[in-house]
Amino acid sequence: MTWRPVPRAEVDAHSLPLDPKQGYLLSRLDGTLDIPTLAALTGLEQDQLTGMLGELVALGAVLPEAPAPAPRPVAPPPAPLVPVLESAPDEEAEEAESPASAARTATHRQLFEHQLHPKPLDERVALARTAVEPELSAWCFDPTAEVIRSVLENPQVGPVHARLIAAHHRTAAGLEALGGRAGFTNDTGVRRALLQNPLLPAGLYRRLWSARRLAEQYLVATSRDAPEQVRAMARDLLRASFTQRTGEEKAELILTTEGRCLASLVGLTLDGHATALLCRRTYVSTLLIQNLGRWSATPPQLIAHLRRQDAVKRNAPLRQLLERHPNAG
Repeated sequence: MTWRPVPRAEVDAHSLPLDPKQGYLLSRLDGTLDIPTLAALTGLEQDQLTGMLGELVALGAVLPEAPAPAPRPVAPPPAPLVPVLESAPDEEAEEAESPASAARTATHRQLFEHQLHPKPLDERVALARTAVEPELSAWCFDPTAEVIRSVLENPQVGPVHARLIAAHHRTAAGLEALGGRAGFTNDTGVRRALLQNPLLPAGLYRRLWSARRLAEQYLVATSRDAPEQVRAMARDLLRASFTQRTGEEKAELILTTEGRCLASLVGLTLDGHATALLCRRTYVSTLLIQNLGRWSATPPQLIAHLRRQDAVKRNAPLRQLLERHPNAG
């Protein structure tokens, strides 16, 4: 039976005489990771890792390994009836927001502030390029773009470090350096962290999101998790993209948002293809009809189509709204 070390919940790690590496290892333990997985995650040799775990057990921070049960014959498992589903793409990003991840982040930040930050800039740049864990994660908190570039050149850098940089770095140059690594910017957790970073450069946002569908751009423009600076960039990009996209995509955006997007599209117009697609629909949503009726650019053909809908005929305020529209015939 493979040992999956479990930290003692009743023990306050801050009260123990742990060195930074022991503190880092303890922060990685959640009872689900076995020794080979922990070795791969931390970059430690399995023998070294086992020795450190023994020290944590001796300090009372980790439960001792349970004795292996006697083997007993078991029947072979039945063949699965359906294919095993792959993990959802956002699971790693969700793990990055867990309490255990927050504890690891605090440990890395503390290691940087207390031991690494006082070093001269040239030395920090050189050390970050060859660092291993836990120092490699700690270097992600360096406030200078030069050190962040060195972290990104480190052969051991991975998505976990990219997420730390995206979430906590505060210079445009450092974030641009991260944005130059497509392997990282395609990561869901990295993109999410960048959208929550108030220093996200406008150019980087455009490069990462200009090719995305209008509906995805609209979600960023209205996200409560994104700071106002990022939402403003998203609104500007949405308006620029709307004029260039196909009629199908424009119609999709209006229908999927029930016309809420139109408040961000004041001054723009619909092309003939999008208008024709919208005129083929039967409308039952009062909210969608209201938003189209309040948008000054709703084409005359669509206004006429809306006025013929049963939902409008039975609703006097909707009829009056459409009758007062500047494009009503």
